[in-house]
Amino acid sequence: MLAADTATEKFVDLSVPLWAWVVLLVSVVSLLALDLWRHREAHAPTFKEAGLESTFWVLCALGFAVFVFAQFGGQAGGEYLGVYITEKSLSVDNVFVWALLFSTMSIPLKYQHRVLFWGIFGALTLRAIFILIGAALVERFSVVLVFFGVFLIYTGFRIIRHREGEGEDSTTAGLSLLRRFMPVSDHYDGQKFFTKIDGRRAATPLFAALVVVEATDVVFAVDSVPASFGVANDPYLLISANAFAIMGLRAMYFLLADARERFHYLSHALGAILLFVGVKLVVTPWYHIPISYSLGIIVVILALAIGFSIWKARQVEGTDSEQPTGKHDHS
Repeated sequence: MLAADTATEKFVDLSVPLWAWVVLLVSVVSLLALDLWRHREAHAPTFKEAGLESTFWVLCALGFAVFVFAQFGGQAGGEYLGVYITEKSLSVDNVFVWALLFSTMSIPLKYQHRVLFWGIFGALTLRAIFILIGAALVERFSVVLVFFGVFLIYTGFRIIRHREGEGEDSTTAGLSLLRRFMPVSDHYDGQKFFTKIDGRRAATPLFAALVVVEATDVVFAVDSVPASFGVANDPYLLISANAFAIMGLRAMYFLLADARERFHYLSHALGAILLFVGVKLVVTPWYHIPISYSLGIIVVILALAIGFSIWKARQVEGTDSEQPTGKHDHS
């Protein structure tokens, strides 16, 4: 217990001035407003558009990293990047689940950005609440980090062993919850979340999809927020890194939604990252793994997963191309 009480001393402890919080808030609100304005007209994003927007969001996150390095020092900047990369990695699974949900609910591609925008807006609020509660618990009872670690180890093994179907139950749960409060229309009314049926207010399929997206984020937040505490403990670093990771999810979704089969080992990598962060949290009271090592290990895990996935995809394509396409006449 005494060792656990000193666990939080291994992470940077910032004295964040009010103006720095204002900078973060203004940055997030401005970027969200810009994104909402840019997508004010419903349309289906192209692969090129999604790629450019993904690059833009990554550059925004790196730009804020420069601010953190300059204002708070190298360790703070490293922890910010560590949380960002961890959250960005774990969020890939959100992308695949969203693709499944939108397919199941038959949401047109041109309307999906609107659902994801407000879904991510809600996710930002939810993550901030989770982080503040977690930070308060860790500050009073640093042994909580060890419990977070054990939970992440369990979750990591569960993800590596079995991943199919995760998040599917949220569709039924989310729709059932919504129908308890109001009727749900089977028809769209443009990009509107609500419409009227026989003079009664009803939710459109877009709002039903939004409820489901929020429900799935609650599930994923239970895994990802404790993982963030394995890399940093300061609320400013945790909230800012989570915000920039989450804001770029929409573009990443349109970029990767159909690529799940090509990244066969990605779910294994996500499980391995959770395992590593879990072990790091468990041993932190006695040994603190430097943030530079943590960043390196996470990047190597992702690189290996992507590399082996590409290799497997090529092997499968090569095997398929060697299969006979029809009957041959040997007479």
